Amino acid sequence: MNTLKKLVYLLAAFLLSAAFTSCSDNDDTVMEQMTPSELLSSTPWETTGAKDKNGQTVSLNDPSVNGFVGFAYFKGDGNFAIYGLNDILRSRGTWSVDSQGKTRTITALNPDGTSIFTRVVDILVLNANEFTYRIHTNPSDPSVYYDIIHTKTAHAEPSNGQLTLASTPWETTGAKNKDGNPVALTDSSVSGYVGYSYFKANGTFTIYGLNNVLRSQGTWSISPDGKKRTLTGLDANGNVTFTRTVDILTLNSSEFTYRITPDAGNPSVFYDIIHTKVGHLEP
Repeated sequence: MNTLKKLVYLLAAFLLSAAFTSCSDNDDTVMEQMTPSELLSSTPWETTGAKDKNGQTVSLNDPSVNGFVGFAYFKGDGNFAIYGLNDILRSRGTWSVDSQGKTRTITALNPDGTSIFTRVVDILVLNANEFTYRIHTNPSDPSVYYDIIHTKTAHAEPSNGQLTLASTPWETTGAKNKDGNPVALTDSSVSGYVGYSYFKANGTFTIYGLNNVLRSQGTWSISPDGKKRTLTGLDANGNVTFTRTVDILTLNSSEFTYRITPDAGNPSVFYDIIHTKVGHLEP
């Protein structure tokens, strides 16, 4: 009887092991059946290494490669977003992989949809766990290149609104006072905040008046919790002209509204500046 029980237990263990092996094999088969595009969009990627043309390791802080380092999100709808390892948005736009999985193309876009650059790289490795491409950094000397190694990661894409703010131009379409009453955009209390805004994925911004005349430019950021936006204005020589932090009330694909408090010593007086998504090209 004991022998029979042992045989039953052994048979059960064998069948259970076979089931797990079968599941694992099925998972591998599913990954193998994915197209190159499906593989690239199946997971976020983190830059974990780089090598030069001699196969030597290059620090990710090296100026030759640090512009290609970060967390990359290639989405199924053909859009991508790349963040630095500090979770700051670096670029956004569209992507594609050729049907043979030999090259990947990205086109980085401005908020108004115009192209900043198009970059085509050779894919060396693309599977469920690794994505490595070769970048030629000197167009006049193809012998100079770097292999940028990415590893599958579970790192979630930042959700604090950076990508949303950088994905479209914004037009000031309204303002309200502390009582919720509309304020004319020509009113001196709010007129300095009115215009067309372009928050670019590289952390720079430009704001034009509704007459298309440049009003300010500089750098921008959103707090990690998505509650505040900060502008640092810069003149033509890179000198700081102002720093302004405002509370974000609404930030979605069609509306961006923030609250400005003109006098920090009197927080009971404030204005809500309302912006709407617009297709206006940057002048």
